[in-house]
Amino acid sequence: MSALHDRLVEYLAVRRALGFKLERAEPYLRDFVRYLDQHGGQQITVKNAVAWAVLPDGSDSLHYARLAAVRLFAGYLHVVDPSIEVPGVELLRNGPPRRRPFLYTDNEILALMKAAETLKTTHRRATYRTLIGLLASTGMRIGEAIALDLDDFGSDLGVVVVHGKLSKIRELPLSPSTSDAISAYVERRDRPPGRVATPALFVGIWGTRLEPSCVSSTFCLLRARAGIEPRFGCQPTLHGLRHTFAIRTMLDAYQQGHDAGARLGVLSTFLGHVAPAHTYWYLQAVPELMRAAADRLEQHEGDRG
Repeated sequence: MSALHDRLVEYLAVRRALGFKLERAEPYLRDFVRYLDQHGGQQITVKNAVAWAVLPDGSDSLHYARLAAVRLFAGYLHVVDPSIEVPGVELLRNGPPRRRPFLYTDNEILALMKAAETLKTTHRRATYRTLIGLLASTGMRIGEAIALDLDDFGSDLGVVVVHGKLSKIRELPLSPSTSDAISAYVERRDRPPGRVATPALFVGIWGTRLEPSCVSSTFCLLRARAGIEPRFGCQPTLHGLRHTFAIRTMLDAYQQGHDAGARLGVLSTFLGHVAPAHTYWYLQAVPELMRAAADRLEQHEGDRG
């Protein structure tokens, strides 16, 4: 038996003493140690951990779980022996791949707002024209937009307070045109009063807060009237406006020669992500950003040469 096997027995005993059952982890780790013995591996490396994790035919979730078990074991050993490599959780995908987001052109966003003018009542037209403009200019989630209250909008400062996921609150600055559009919407004389007073910023024909299902069906109607079709297998959705905002923000940083890393951190906060790593997915998912990053790297290398 290898020394690594002895360390595994020790690790399993410690983990069980802490209350972990290890019903799946123990078989995984014993198989991994056997694999290293058979291939002459003396210690854990990122390379051999990944090579073992993806060996069996199975789902991405299975491969991810196997690597996760090794990661914990490697982390335990790394405390005593820093030469032990700890594989990162991002090396293998957990679950189905994320689809490439649908990105709207300026003309398509304008077409959506113009299509809103085909709705039946003047208030409904104004609601969806203003809502689409707000989503496109701030990148906020549709759920966050329809959850806005009148008090969340500060017309004097041109800001809106967003209540996001995990009860996180963030304050977003608005462009003058967006702030003016919201002010005009709030002050409309045809705003339905509703039977019961509501603090909602965006209201439907009955004077109540917009319902997600109603917004979704109305958007599908507007999308059809605007003539916006799927591209590259991607469906044009409301959430695509958020993706478009994020991508354009990062593309602008690359094209203007700004610090893309710093911009990503600001964008992460603006979008209400828990960590920049969640925003980093945009860099991986969109070829346009990958090309911009490659061009920046090539230019940097050329300047150094």
